[in-house]
Amino acid sequence: MNWGTMSRAERDAAYDNVGAVKNSAELNTARAAGSAAFRAAHPEHLDLRYGPRERNTWDLFPAKDPKAPCLVFIHGGYWQRNSKDQFANLIAGPYAHGWAGALPGYTLAPDATLTEITAEITAALDWLAANGPSHGIAGPIVLSGWSAGGHLTAMCLGHASVVAGLAISGIFELGPMRETSLNDKMRLTDEEIAVLSPLRLPMVNKPLAIAYGTAELPPLVSDSRDLHAMRAAAHLPGPLLPVPGANHFTIVHELRDADGLLTQQALLLTEPLRSPRQY
Repeated sequence: MNWGTMSRAERDAAYDNVGAVKNSAELNTARAAGSAAFRAAHPEHLDLRYGPRERNTWDLFPAKDPKAPCLVFIHGGYWQRNSKDQFANLIAGPYAHGWAGALPGYTLAPDATLTEITAEITAALDWLAANGPSHGIAGPIVLSGWSAGGHLTAMCLGHASVVAGLAISGIFELGPMRETSLNDKMRLTDEEIAVLSPLRLPMVNKPLAIAYGTAELPPLVSDSRDLHAMRAAAHLPGPLLPVPGANHFTIVHELRDADGLLTQQALLLTEPLRSPRQY
């Protein structure tokens, strides 16, 4: 896309996932209802505080085996909408396979800058590494997230407690967002665009699966493909996963469902830890 020749309205439309998916409101409502039911069925470790701000809390869903892998899922909403409790059922797929799950909350823009939001996810992972075992979560952590959460997954992949990542429909280059209405609340600085765009940063040598729906808007498709291409050029592990026919809101069904494509990929990310090859 030639961002330099586009009007503000065209730039806004390029990132308008709600406008591009006509039934997005119904899909969001269904996901929130499913998440409320999942939380109600597993209420033992909800809203555990990891930091001082209102949204600095965890929802934890330990597995029967404390040493089972844990999928940490970061919610999306362009860093300025939604909350962790609306996404709890997206860990249901791995959970059905004996994994633990965990969802961190974070402060939304404009109450926090993207620099602060990224630091909150790092602080949340620090807390989980130190306190997870007391809540039955002591296994390897696979970091995942959708949309803005996909960006935060790529940014925090290097955390010492994370063994692999699954970034879903992420935004990995922030530059084009500077001249969109999304930036009214984000107020991105030149420095933030430079140091918080995963496509501009050194690649992390850990497995990172990168997924996008083939019916998604072009910037999300191209960002995913570009990040994978950079990682592949550096011989770093992790597949590119185009999910056939999925849009920005239906792609997460592949993580919600026990037999979903993204659930199966998450399971594969820890396979080397469970069954190391013998040479």
